[in-house]
Amino acid sequence: MSEVANYESFNIEVKDHIAHVQFSRPEALNSMTKAFWLELPRCVQDIEANTDARVIVISSTGKHFSAGMDLGVFSDPKSVPMSGDPGRMAENLRRVVLQLQDTLSSLERVRLPVLTAVHGGCIGGALDLVCAADSRYCTADAYFTIKETELGMTADVGTLQRLPKLMPEGVVRELAYTGRKFGAEEAHRLGFVNAVYETQEAMLDGVMAIAAQIAANSPLAVTGCKEMINFSRDHSVEDSLRYMATWQSGMFRPTDMMKTFQAKAQKQAPAYDALFPVKGLFES
Repeated sequence: MSEVANYESFNIEVKDHIAHVQFSRPEALNSMTKAFWLELPRCVQDIEANTDARVIVISSTGKHFSAGMDLGVFSDPKSVPMSGDPGRMAENLRRVVLQLQDTLSSLERVRLPVLTAVHGGCIGGALDLVCAADSRYCTADAYFTIKETELGMTADVGTLQRLPKLMPEGVVRELAYTGRKFGAEEAHRLGFVNAVYETQEAMLDGVMAIAAQIAANSPLAVTGCKEMINFSRDHSVEDSLRYMATWQSGMFRPTDMMKTFQAKAQKQAPAYDALFPVKGLFES
């Protein structure tokens, strides 16, 4: 498989079927610049199409996970005109917000599970991002905040839509209305994060161990799990069961099960085939 491209906002290492994506602008608190929003979906697609990764781990560098949206995203007149016909300005802003939302939704659309490892502050747009991940882990010093409310706006890139599916709605309402910080202990108690670690090093070791467990399983079985869980979150139980039956009738084959049974009999780790890479229709 070919190597991934270079990105301004991330450093990427792929090893043992695990893609580790690290935010790489600690001097700017890993704020989410225009480049970040453009690069994230490309980065995810690059990993899916051009590497043998079966799981993605997102972590960060420096003091904080991310300070959230860089205000420069909205101060660029080329992207967000600040004068002219109000209707046309509003239509343009709507398209900008939809594009930002789509960037984070790429974490849900990718076939690979996405695990986020958070330390320090996870603020505003960064909280939107981790809400779109499959699982979240953090250090004891981590904190999260829906910062947009405190800045005089309504969070618009996914937190208000996803967080109520991850935590009690009454708590989410309080956090959104107040903009207060909630720390690692509260996040864990409410089920937002899976585990809390004392140090960033311990967290990365722990998350990488979980990623390795995921990578050891059948990629087809794992992507089926992600597809079904995402669908079930947004649909009724009956609709989800019907979709499950349809998926199974098309995707289930005994090949990976046989490999599992044979490997157990031989007391070896099973070797599963990779999924076919996601390419454009006419890409080689």
